[in-house]
Amino acid sequence: MKTETAAGQPPAKKEWLHRLGSMAYWFEAIKKWAWILVRFVLIFGISFVILYPILLKISISFKSMSDLYDPTVIWIPRTFTLENFKLVFTAMNYPGVLMNTLWLSSAVMLLQTITCVLAGYGFARIKFKGSGLLFAAVIFTILVPTQTIMIPLYLNFKNFDVMGLIELFRGSPANLINTYWPFLISAALGMGVKTGLYVYIFRQFFRGIPREIEEAAYVDGAGYFKTFWRIILPNAIPSMVTVMLFSFVWQWNDSFFTNMYLNEPKVMSSMMSSSGFTIATYLTGGGQAAASYTQDPFFMSMMMNTSVLMAILPLIIIYLFVQRHFVESVERSGLVG
Repeated sequence: MKTETAAGQPPAKKEWLHRLGSMAYWFEAIKKWAWILVRFVLIFGISFVILYPILLKISISFKSMSDLYDPTVIWIPRTFTLENFKLVFTAMNYPGVLMNTLWLSSAVMLLQTITCVLAGYGFARIKFKGSGLLFAAVIFTILVPTQTIMIPLYLNFKNFDVMGLIELFRGSPANLINTYWPFLISAALGMGVKTGLYVYIFRQFFRGIPREIEEAAYVDGAGYFKTFWRIILPNAIPSMVTVMLFSFVWQWNDSFFTNMYLNEPKVMSSMMSSSGFTIATYLTGGGQAAASYTQDPFFMSMMMNTSVLMAILPLIIIYLFVQRHFVESVERSGLVG
């Protein structure tokens, strides 16, 4: 007779089940820790790719010229200095440029938000013949590179006219180049930076709002605009916060349209593109001495990195204050999930 345990199972079978259970336990533990390791490597790698340029700019900005020419100094400067920041602050007229950028980005943000929220609600709720084709054109504006319409846009604002009325009263079209009007007009008419994406965000958000809410308002006697103002907009605050932040940041960082419309460094993005030459001219008063500065790659690198760091510093400060609201708005607007 075979001996059995109290549970009625042979000892060999019980030992085999015990080993199998142990193997399953260790397999699950290894799989869990392997997934933690993979996530750590991915997050660390992505964070390094994002933070490395910023850390490099911070390191270079606090270096002196002697540290730049010293091959033994890599990350930590031997002599910390704020002269680079003072030089950029003075030579680039940083307070004036900062106020210009804040004003332009805020105005564009408000105009784009108003235009896109109306367009998004119209595409989501009002169906008419050709609405699908028009929305496809909106998506098409996201896909088409802006370089393909660069020349028509420039010529349009260089000789700006509205049905011949400006030329009728002034004798010639208006030249809006080197002014802020191209940005404001484009934002108000739905042709600003990333406008198609904002319309898409609003449309998707409004489609998620139950129609019963609007129908109840119609029963109470409210029309389209009253329902939109009293019912829809209060519910659309998460998507509006998302679009406003995106619009502000992308306008702040835009260098394509600012360099095309503005001939002088009036905003942050154009200031960064010409900071090296402008600071060299400020130090020497122009002439051959300025050219010698611009031919120095170390000096140009130091000035460019310092100006870029000062340009993104206001955005970092704004993000620290609105981080919680931004994350909540992105989650509630349906962009993630």
